Amino acid sequence: MGETKSTFKTLAAVNVKDRVEKKGRFDYLSWAYAWAMIKDQYPDANRRVYESESNELNYFSDGRTGYVKVGVTINDVEHIDYLPIMGHNNQSLTLDKITSFAVNKTIQRSTVKAIAMHGLGLSLWAGEDLVDISEAAPAVKQEAKPALKKTSEKWNDVVNYVKANKTNPFAATIKTLETKYVISSAIKKELGVYVK
Repeated sequence: MGETKSTFKTLAAVNVKDRVEKKGRFDYLSWAYAWAMIKDQYPDANRRVYESESNELNYFSDGRTGYVKVGVTINDVEHIDYLPIMGHNNQSLTLDKITSFAVNKTIQRSTVKAIAMHGLGLSLWAGEDLVDISEAAPAVKQEAKPALKKTSEKWNDVVNYVKANKTNPFAATIKTLETKYVISSAIKKELGVYVK
């Protein structure tokens, strides 16, 4: 049991935020990155894509829609994820709309979720970073970030920060500033002037 906890803690401590991809309003962790991380740290890890015994397809059906079942085993512990086969709008596809492409995409997503149950990238589904899962901290109410405006008291400090970091990608500078402020598109344009 100690080994399992150690595996989880090891994987939960890996920061995956810089590997997260945005598709529409959803965040995704690339299955290739997640699998590479797992195999790098646990070379004996394996994945199993379950097949339906009735038809030997790599997905199951409830009679109207379909879903996949994927298991990932690390250190002899298997975590299984069930995921509906979905279209681009993240709605379940009816049986007549299921394609091999949709099944493959769902298997890869389900793989990432099964890996997350081992700890890697679990924070994507929790909605917050998991710094130390063993210490459950009471919820702390976060204060709302102020909107950055040209009339803000800190405007000159922000401008100086942007100027000092103009050799860095502008998007990275803005991302850092957004940890402190809400920044509108108009203000981003205004700040973009200082990096040219």
